[in-house]
Amino acid sequence: MTFSLDFALAAPEVILAAAALILLVWGAFQPQAGAIFTLAAIGALVAAGVAAATGPLGRGFAGGLIADQASVFAKVAIYAASAICIPLGQRWFERRGVHNFEFPVLILLAALGMGMMVSAGDLISLYVGVELHSLALYVLAAMHRDNARASEAGLKYFVLGALSSGLLLYGASLIYGFAGSTVFSDIAVAVQSGAGTGVLFGLVFLMCGLGFKVSAAPFHMWTPDVYEGAPTPVVAFFASAPKLAAMVLFARALAEGFPGAIAQWQQVLVALALMSVAVGAFAGLAQRNLKRLWAYSSIANVGYALLGLASGTGEGVQAMLMFMILYMIDVTGFFACLAALSREGRDMETIDDMAGLFRERPGIALAMSAFALSALGLPPFSGFWAKYYVFKAAINGGLGLAAVIGLVGSVVAAFYYLRLLKVMWFDDTAGATDKPPVEAKAIAISLALFSFPLVMGALVVLDPLAKTAAAALGLG
Repeated sequence: MTFSLDFALAAPEVILAAAALILLVWGAFQPQAGAIFTLAAIGALVAAGVAAATGPLGRGFAGGLIADQASVFAKVAIYAASAICIPLGQRWFERRGVHNFEFPVLILLAALGMGMMVSAGDLISLYVGVELHSLALYVLAAMHRDNARASEAGLKYFVLGALSSGLLLYGASLIYGFAGSTVFSDIAVAVQSGAGTGVLFGLVFLMCGLGFKVSAAPFHMWTPDVYEGAPTPVVAFFASAPKLAAMVLFARALAEGFPGAIAQWQQVLVALALMSVAVGAFAGLAQRNLKRLWAYSSIANVGYALLGLASGTGEGVQAMLMFMILYMIDVTGFFACLAALSREGRDMETIDDMAGLFRERPGIALAMSAFALSALGLPPFSGFWAKYYVFKAAINGGLGLAAVIGLVGSVVAAFYYLRLLKVMWFDDTAGATDKPPVEAKAIAISLALFSFPLVMGALVVLDPLAKTAAAALGLG
């Protein structure tokens, strides 16, 4: 493997790194240059296009980087989601008199880390990717420096993130010590007859560290506080691309590194999935702040994705990928709605703030209704198809009881989605809202149209792509 081929395999990440460095230098001299946001979004889209284009596939950098159909599938979605969040954040910050040229640069650096995560071929590149994207996210959470809640969110995320990194590193060191290698393919050979006690302990710690990154219970404690305190466009980014990247990394590490220990890690995944569904469903019932409510919703949805992965089959990986793509679209659209809404310059973040929204802003109210119904799992919205894939894979993988428990959790969570719909459509208005920014409204309505009816056509394209990506990971 030559360096030129290694370089070609990492071309999307090279583009992101170059764009971030160039825009960082530009911003240092012209911090209020609005073109930085536009160029950053273009850079993310170019990286997505390069990832999607037919190019070399294989392993580079001594097995530390993998370019396959799974990484391509994930990178296109991650970089596209990053590009969407950049203009969303630009207008949100400008309306509050904040000019942060660092925002798009940090988005690009986070996307770079996520690209490394989905292409990780060993424990070292896994950790580098996780830390690169995490460090950018810590700063993004505290981006609104004059807001005490944002500063608190950034600090909490950093402290708890350091704890998760310690768990992940400790697990990686145990795996290396007992398996004799950091490369996933070599680890798979060492545990082809099942993981020994030492490797198993390391694997559990590794899964705990990754569980924090996807905000799976019981490692979810940072999620509600960070979602509530961080700027709304930042939360839109938190809840979408990083979750997909961490789930693909989860799948790759387990499928390529521990295929001989499915019976062992499957039990851990099922426990994480069911705890996440329960915590997300029941804790969400008590929430009045929409950002905290959607934080618990994201915890529950991660549980559904983990349930698909826990089946230990190629169908389960495909279900997880389909679920995460459709979930990303819904959650980005919902937070775009929140970013578009304000009243007398004050953010509208509680359920009570949404009273009578349909009379004030019917377009945004319809979009939020579509996202709520989709998250509820009502057919034929995209959320229904996402859960259909997951429950089908779980049942076919012998996890029928876990699928039933997950379905019960979905029914419980329906209460808070329906409560939001009732407040928006039937309660008396809480007052006139400010004119929403064009970008946020356009993003919200476009993604709502994807949730239904465009999803019906998109499934025809996404299904075979997800199946091919799942096959690249080698389970089942």
